Amino acid sequence: MSCASPCTTPKQVAIPADDGITPEMYRKIDVIVAAHKDKPGSLIPVLQKSQEVCGYLPHSVQRHIAKGMKISPSVVFGVATFYSFFTLVPRGKHVIRVCLGTACYVKRSEEIIDKLKGELGIKVGEITQDGKYSLEAVRCLGACGLAPVVVVGQDTYGDVAATKVMEIVKKYE
Repeated sequence: MSCASPCTTPKQVAIPADDGITPEMYRKIDVIVAAHKDKPGSLIPVLQKSQEVCGYLPHSVQRHIAKGMKISPSVVFGVATFYSFFTLVPRGKHVIRVCLGTACYVKRSEEIIDKLKGELGIKVGEITQDGKYSLEAVRCLGACGLAPVVVVGQDTYGDVAATKVMEIVKKYE
């Protein structure tokens, strides 16, 4: 097969070598994979436990899991990106989620996000420089009767006012 113009191969995307994943973390992942690799449908539990070890699922960890489970890296990536509880980027120690679902939005949850962005100095999807907080906007937290809702880690706060949200955040310092 010949090309009318010079043939080129796609460039490889460089994955940063310093993704924060240590050899000890890889050893823990190996134990997780070994305990689950022969069980049908075990990819999700392996990803969950691996994310608990690493804090997130960078491409290097996904490839490592795929190799250990003898499955395609694209399958691992597909599952890791399909479910919202998996993250491919690092998160802060305390993840702050602000609901932007209809009930929360009409009760001014956008103002809560604006306040957090200003006070923490980050945008939605970012982490504070000290690694303490990350900010996420979510579509629904299933607590519409409490609108507007903010979740910090596993703690849910309802009827949150933008003027009071930093009082909540300061509890996690």
